[in-house]
Amino acid sequence: MILSDNIENKSLRSVLTLALFSSLVHPMSATLPPESVTDTPESAADAVFHGIVQGLAQQRFVPGQRLVEVDLAAQFGVSRASVREALQRLAAQGLVELFRNKGAAIRTLSAQETLEVLDVAERMTGLLARSAARAIAAGAQRAPIQAALAQLHEADRGQDTDAFASARRGMYRALLDTGRSRELRRLLPSIHMPIVYAQHRPAALQQVRMRDYKAMCQAVLAGDENGADAAGMAHVRHVRESIVSLQHAAPTDVPPWPFQSTQDASLRSDSGGLPLRHSGPATPRRAVKARAPNNSRGS
Repeated sequence: MILSDNIENKSLRSVLTLALFSSLVHPMSATLPPESVTDTPESAADAVFHGIVQGLAQQRFVPGQRLVEVDLAAQFGVSRASVREALQRLAAQGLVELFRNKGAAIRTLSAQETLEVLDVAERMTGLLARSAARAIAAGAQRAPIQAALAQLHEADRGQDTDAFASARRGMYRALLDTGRSRELRRLLPSIHMPIVYAQHRPAALQQVRMRDYKAMCQAVLAGDENGADAAGMAHVRHVRESIVSLQHAAPTDVPPWPFQSTQDASLRSDSGGLPLRHSGPATPRRAVKARAPNNSRGS
């Protein structure tokens, strides 16, 4: 699906503005790639922050879900002050919405917002792969990317979704570390792919990912900048096609999600003919009990 230059320019301006704001407010979190891994959270607020983002990938949290401070504090074994800090950080990155006198909720994306996120992610993923390929051509080590790709294959063979999500984060971290681009480190965390993947879950998405990751990593390991760039962008286009196909097949009379504005929650097909609906529950869920995670970003 091809969007107009106005939409692309708007989405690029939005992500640049959000990334700058995030880096000023939370410079530590802004250095993390969108699918990086942190084995040990540095603070109690980190545990909540990373736990919610990873929980989106594992369906422990869903778009539109109400986030209750007291529940989150009990779930992660932290103080309510740490929960509030984490929610403020998540709000600064656009993953959570804060409501006066109503608390917080996982953000939902409208049809237009979903397409804009994918437009930006397409460009950024191509740049990420290109920067890594350039570094490989200049003599950077191939081993981290090779190891990450091997972990992806192992997780895919075992049909282990949690292991696959962890391996994906490892692959993106390896690409980012290899490319050593400070600008990509700053910009990538502001892209809302965790919400896109939590809100839209095509059944064949893992097969699409595995095929595309293999093609992208092979181009990177060959030091082929143009091929890596093209493979990275093609991956996001394939994700978009899977989401569009799923939503075109879905009924359009699903009620809006809670905490979503009337404008954003409309299920009209006024954005490229894409009617979006959520595959999760139709009513808000309180925070569910789950162990504190080890991984930081999951999408």
